[in-house]
Amino acid sequence: MTNSRLNPKVDEYLSKATKWKEEFVKLRNIILECELTEDYKWMHPCYTFEKKNIVLIHGFKEYCALLFHKGALLKDSHGILIQQTENVQAARQIRFTNVREIVEMETILKSYIKEAIEVEKAGLEVNIKKDRAFNIPEELQSKFDEIPALKTAFEALTPGRQRAYILYFSKAKQSKTRTSRVEKYMQQILDGKGLND
Repeated sequence: MTNSRLNPKVDEYLSKATKWKEEFVKLRNIILECELTEDYKWMHPCYTFEKKNIVLIHGFKEYCALLFHKGALLKDSHGILIQQTENVQAARQIRFTNVREIVEMETILKSYIKEAIEVEKAGLEVNIKKDRAFNIPEELQSKFDEIPALKTAFEALTPGRQRAYILYFSKAKQSKTRTSRVEKYMQQILDGKGLND
């Protein structure tokens, strides 16, 4: 590992880490041995191959993780990749709770990183489910039928904003809750705003 491949922003990130510092350093060393370029994106160490994102290091309260940007395309022969939430389509994590786990898995981690590089070299893409493939809840559809301007305003939103609304409305188990959520956000949709705007 040559120092010229180290990114000063990652050095700074590691120097400020209060939790998972030892784990982050070990993960960084393993990744750099796989000939990736160190970058700093989304406020985390990110490693690329020919400017394409391969893997990211991040930490949470309960664990730290390697996040493979196209993890859904990896074979996962050891059954260790985790889909963070049901809505994450491409990325997958390998989670750790201590540095010993990382040391024990070093060979496996390198094989996963090398496979991720091969996926990128082959130009493979994750087949992302388009937002219109999400089922629009009945309660929202009935409001669209009742108020055509609402449907027009909704369709003018960015796909990410549409998806956020659909997921939020759909999560309610009862129809009356879905209806009240739709009614609560109708004006925001008409104003061209997203759920969190």
